[in-house]
Amino acid sequence: MDKFLKYTKALADGNRLRIIAALSRYPELCVCQITELLDLAMATVSRHISVLQNAGLVESRKDGRWVYYRIASDFPRQLRVWIDAELMQTSDIQKDQVRLDEIVSIRVEELCNKKSG
Repeated sequence: MDKFLKYTKALADGNRLRIIAALSRYPELCVCQITELLDLAMATVSRHISVLQNAGLVESRKDGRWVYYRIASDFPRQLRVWIDAELMQTSDIQKDQVRLDEIVSIRVEELCNKKSG
């Protein structure tokens, strides 16, 4: 039951659901790409990602100056089924997906340098 509570608490926020949906579409995203999608401050996005990481739903890797995030390798299968069947079909998430396609077409270096400076 502890895992279930951890997952539901982590996903009980619209922005965190948007992050999970984005990472479900693209295998890996830089924090700058996620920040651009959500149109929130980097610190706010980092807090949301931290909650998802602490719940074991998201993993990260560092590559030079950039940190990339992905769905955790042991992401619960039933949760993945729900995301694919329900969450990904909502109009808000579908709008995000169109926007995300535009965002990933921008080089990460260009996007992250714009965000940081």
